[in-house]
Amino acid sequence: MSAVPFSLRRTALIAGNTLREASRQRLFLFLLGLALALVLGARWFRDFNFGAPELKFLFDCGQGAMAFFGAALTVTAAAQLFFSEIENRTALTLLAKPVWRAEFIAGKLLGIAALAAIFCALLTVLLLAVLWWREGELMAEYSDTFAEGRVVSYGLVALAGLMQWLKLAVLAAFVLLVASFAQTQLFSVVTGFFLLVIFHLQYLAQDAYARGGTWIGRVFGSVLAAMFPNFQLFGLADSPQAADAPSVASVLIVCGYAAGYVVVAGALAVFSFRRREI
Repeated sequence: MSAVPFSLRRTALIAGNTLREASRQRLFLFLLGLALALVLGARWFRDFNFGAPELKFLFDCGQGAMAFFGAALTVTAAAQLFFSEIENRTALTLLAKPVWRAEFIAGKLLGIAALAAIFCALLTVLLLAVLWWREGELMAEYSDTFAEGRVVSYGLVALAGLMQWLKLAVLAAFVLLVASFAQTQLFSVVTGFFLLVIFHLQYLAQDAYARGGTWIGRVFGSVLAAMFPNFQLFGLADSPQAADAPSVASVLIVCGYAAGYVVVAGALAVFSFRRREI
């Protein structure tokens, strides 16, 4: 295998096959349908006459659906697609050919990231349509509130969808890292959801250790912050209001932050998978 160079083409073929397999799964269609129904269903809460804050409610509902169902899809798809290759012995057949294990892991990761991108894109487009439609109705009903025109920044809504996808890509990389050494699919799924909780709450533990005042606590907090990504940093577009728009520099920093964790977790997954008996 050392005589065969790393091939982006083989990696892309594995990624495409992974995406096709994932899109055919009933789980993808089921979770996508639930998420779409939740976003559309939130539209009918207009009967409560929330006024302008209703737009923030619709935005939060769409983001919540994207985060919850997207995480469930990413964790289960990453674990299932990886172990299906192992259990069906297709990985052994594939790796018997001139295919690097790094290409196998990278292809799986890219395929799952593409699946998450499709999921987030569909929900973001639907959320944009729902917000535009409802905001137009509210502008006609509450003309004084919308005297200066539309208040929703649809660029921020799209940015929020991008942030959700970045989180799912990071999560997929860590799930594949666990799957690379785990013996069962169930262990990978449970650990994946456990990691998701850590990613969302690690800043609390870091702050608690930092406030402890001891150098051991500060060191442990720093190690914790380095080991696990902080998903709170991805909340650059928590509001659809144009006044809350983040700077371009902060967006680029978060994108680089996510890319760094994806690369490191992917590299560790390759390192672990190379030592695994198939």
